[in-house]
Amino acid sequence: MQKRIIMTRKKRIALIAHDRRKKDLIEWVEFNKGTLSEHELFATGTTGSLIEQKTGLKVTKFKSGPLGGDQEIGAKISNGEIDILIFFWDPLEPLAHDVDIKALIRIATVYNIPVAITRSTADFLISSPLFKSEYERIQPDYESELKEKIMKIVQQKSEQS
Repeated sequence: MQKRIIMTRKKRIALIAHDRRKKDLIEWVEFNKGTLSEHELFATGTTGSLIEQKTGLKVTKFKSGPLGGDQEIGAKISNGEIDILIFFWDPLEPLAHDVDIKALIRIATVYNIPVAITRSTADFLISSPLFKSEYERIQPDYESELKEKIMKIVQQKSEQS
C-alpha cells in the first residue's frame, strides 16, 4: 500500500547544520535567498537565529539540535509538516547526539522526503524544476500495513483460543 502526498509549490524546508558546517549553510542560504524566500523555513535554534541575522529571512526555530531540536523536526516530518530536509552535517566530528541525527535521517527516509546532506546535493535539489512546482510524493502506507499485521495476529490468537 502506498500514500500519495502532494507537496505544494511553496515547500516547508528544514535547515540544520553542525557547528563546523554552519558557515557553509549560511553562505548557501544567502546565495539562494531569492528562491528560499518563496518557501517556509524551519531550523534548529542556533542555525535558525544565524540564518535570520545574516539573511533577514523569517525562520521558525526549534530547540538546538542536542537539546531536542533534531527530534522536533523529526516529529514535524512524521506529521507531514516538513517537505524537504537540508542538513549540512559534519561526518568527521563525533557528536553526543549522533543517535538523534541518525533518527532524523531515518524518519526523513521513512516519509520519503528529499534530503540533502552536502552542499552539492542541496545545489542540485534547489535547482531542480520540481523544487518550484507541485510534486506528488509517494510513500509506503506503514500505518495500514501495521494495522493489517495486528489484525492478522489478533485473528490468529482468536482462532487458537
